[in-house]
Amino acid sequence: MFDKIPKMLPDLRVRQRDYLLEIAQAITQELNLDNLLKRILQLTADLISGQAGLVALRGEDRGWKVAVSHGINPDFIKHLTPFLAEVPDHEDPNRFEIAYINKLLQQIAGRSSWGMLSGVGLPLIVHNNVIGLIFIFRNTRGSFSLNDRKLLQSFADQAAIAVNNAKLYTQLSNEKQRMDAMLDSVADGILILSVDHVIERANPAFESLYGKHSEEIVGKRYEEVVVFSRIDHGDRLAIAEAGGWPQSAKSTLYVEGEMIRNGETGIPVGITFAPLFSSENNLRNIIASFRDISHFRKAEEIKSTFVSVVSHELKTPVALIKGYVSTLRRGDANWDRDIVEDSLAIIEDEADRLAELINNLLDATRLEAGEFAINAADVSMPTLVNRVVKRFKTQTKKHKFIIDFPENCPIVLIDEGRITQVLDNLISNAIKYSPEGGEIRIKGEVAPDKIIVSVEDQGPGIPIGDIPHIFDRFFRSEDAAKNTAGTGLGLYLARAIVEAHDGAIWIDPRSTNGACVLFSLPRADIS
Repeated sequence: MFDKIPKMLPDLRVRQRDYLLEIAQAITQELNLDNLLKRILQLTADLISGQAGLVALRGEDRGWKVAVSHGINPDFIKHLTPFLAEVPDHEDPNRFEIAYINKLLQQIAGRSSWGMLSGVGLPLIVHNNVIGLIFIFRNTRGSFSLNDRKLLQSFADQAAIAVNNAKLYTQLSNEKQRMDAMLDSVADGILILSVDHVIERANPAFESLYGKHSEEIVGKRYEEVVVFSRIDHGDRLAIAEAGGWPQSAKSTLYVEGEMIRNGETGIPVGITFAPLFSSENNLRNIIASFRDISHFRKAEEIKSTFVSVVSHELKTPVALIKGYVSTLRRGDANWDRDIVEDSLAIIEDEADRLAELINNLLDATRLEAGEFAINAADVSMPTLVNRVVKRFKTQTKKHKFIIDFPENCPIVLIDEGRITQVLDNLISNAIKYSPEGGEIRIKGEVAPDKIIVSVEDQGPGIPIGDIPHIFDRFFRSEDAAKNTAGTGLGLYLARAIVEAHDGAIWIDPRSTNGACVLFSLPRADIS
């Protein structure tokens, strides 16, 4: 019997060496934290003939939790969890927290009825930071030998390195997922360039902006993909780098111009280049952020148009009022009463025109600010239309007004003043855009849940290409801008008013005898 002992000891050392080699391999091969912890725990238990065990990890803030277990009833883990979560936080966790948990688990092993009579635990420490604890249970009494503890400690030291590597990998993986999610969800197009301008990454927003999939973009040089038909602001990337950017000025670079999209059409873009440096202050990447500035350009055009139109519209009545007032005040003239009356009438009309323009501008401002109020009441639409038309009849002798509403037209629940504003605009436009005269027909139709009002003239009509934009703010067709005065606010406000009543307004594209504008309003008798 004693002859076999010398043979057994080398076998045991070989087995221990093999276990240590296996965990060394796990350090370099396994980066999934859960899988790594399970393997470490199983190897540790086998190494010192343990029957069960667990690995508890220390939280970043406070408290501990069981990461994996081996040979332990899940109900026991559930019972243990709240105790670990409440382990007192200490600035020296190896001395106090580990001791607390060891004592807790030793007591459980000694008092429990599940067959584990003893246990030993060793901390997982990396760079003097306690990251966790391995605890192994045995079903035999007695303390663990010095050799067992040495083996466990060497195992724990390597296991701590493996766990720390896996945690770092998990953190890097999570960070990469967050970065990918951010890049994929950001509205601006993003290109990540290498130092020599090779595209390493293109996000979905850039694919959409450019009109090609990332497979057709990644791997190409930036200059092959981003081609400008013109530069409006800033320097091209290569020119900026030739001038010393980004080393000379470690700030962003902005370029604005028209980029050729998908090799065909151009699109105005603003590009911000941001350098990414390593800890050694070497340039690692260039992040290029692309923004479609078409709507900014459009806004600038609208602003310019607005200033131009409003300036003109204000200047004309002001000049007329000033001119007539100056003429009437001349002391060297004795004006006939008729001339005075005509002059005052023109002054009054131009003052009304100014008031209307100012009110439209104020309404547009309220609409933008979300302060467009509607005070609804029961109104008879035929009565309202007749009252509005009666006023317009005094303003033109070239036009014949025809009002066509069915008998017993249902009542509508509307803001009478606002709908009067809509009718004023539509009828005024009908007069303005049919200068040769003709019929202006205001017609009403009754539908099951609404009434539909149309205003039709016998002018040249609305060009098909202008119909989609006719209700846009400040929009005016080329012909209208050349031949008639206006701000482009009337139909914009008309749409806002009608939609505020839960109605709709549109152009009839089938009209061949002039322009026909229709709007609908909900019936008051429909619940």
